Amino acid sequence: MPDAKKTAPLVSEDPNALRWGFTSQSENWNGRFAMIGFLSAILLELFSGQGFLHFWGIL
Repeated sequence: MPDAKKTAPLVSEDPNALRWGFTSQSENWNGRFAMIGFLSAILLELFSGQGFLHFWGIL
């Protein structure tokens, strides 16, 4: 059986690759940024002694 020509895949298989559009990798990055934002809000409340909305003057 002759060897088929091997071509590179159009999409890299790296799960941490940053690509635009609706991909599973975009969900990974979205989750990571959400975790960073949530942790930032918690640290802001711990160190300032005020809630997030009070700190920014919204309430």
